[in-house]
Amino acid sequence: MTIAFISDIHGNFEALKAVLAEIDRLGVEAIYCAGDVVGYYSQVNECCDMLRARAIACVMGNHDWYMAGGGFCPRSRSVNDCLVYQRKVISEDNLAWLKTLPLQLQVGEVRMVHGGWGDPIDEYLKPSADYFAQVEGRIFVSGHTHVQRLETYDGKTYCNPGSVGQPRDGDPRAAFALYGDGRFTLHRVAYDMQPVFDLMQAAGFNDYYYGGLKTGSKVLRRLDE
Repeated sequence: MTIAFISDIHGNFEALKAVLAEIDRLGVEAIYCAGDVVGYYSQVNECCDMLRARAIACVMGNHDWYMAGGGFCPRSRSVNDCLVYQRKVISEDNLAWLKTLPLQLQVGEVRMVHGGWGDPIDEYLKPSADYFAQVEGRIFVSGHTHVQRLETYDGKTYCNPGSVGQPRDGDPRAAFALYGDGRFTLHRVAYDMQPVFDLMQAAGFNDYYYGGLKTGSKVLRRLDE
C-alpha cells in the first residue's frame, strides 16, 4: 500500500487542489497531513473543508495551535496579521475540528509529528544520526521547516514532505511525498498562483505577504524582489 504525506498547506487552496489531483492521478488512496492546515493565506475554510471531506488525518501544527487556542506567534508580526484575518473568516465547525487534531500519529511503521520529537508543534528539526538515536522508532515524518528532504541515519529514515502551500527550499512548486514498499519518494507539482495573489489582495494584504511564493523563498518578499 502506498501512502501520501502532505504538510504545511497554510490556507493555500490552489496548491492543495493541485497536490491532491496529482496524488489521485497516481492512484494513492491513503493521505496524511503533518500539520499547519491554516496560516498565511486566505482560504483556510476551503483547506479545512477539503481535508475533512476526504477524511485526511492530520496532526496539530503551530499555526493550527495558534488558531485553535486563540493565541499568537511570538516571533512573527506577519503571521499574527494573517491570524487576525483568518479568525474573522474561519467557520465554527472548522475551528472545532482544528481543536481535535492530535500532536502525533502512528501510520503503520511511520511516526508523524509537525515539528519534532522534542517539541511536536514548534521544533525546527535539524535531523542527524545523534538526534534520531534518541527517538524510538525507525521511520519518521515531520513538516514545519517547509524544506523537502529525505535522509537515512543508521537504519532510521526521516522524511519531510515539504510544504504544499509555502515552499521555502527555492522550488515554488507544491511538495508532497509518497511512502510504499519501505521507501519514500519526493514529488513536486506546479500550480497557478495568481488566484492566491488575487484573494490575498482582496483580503487586504499587499504582496509582501505572498510574493515569496513565486520563488519558494525562505523569507517573505515582494513580487518584484
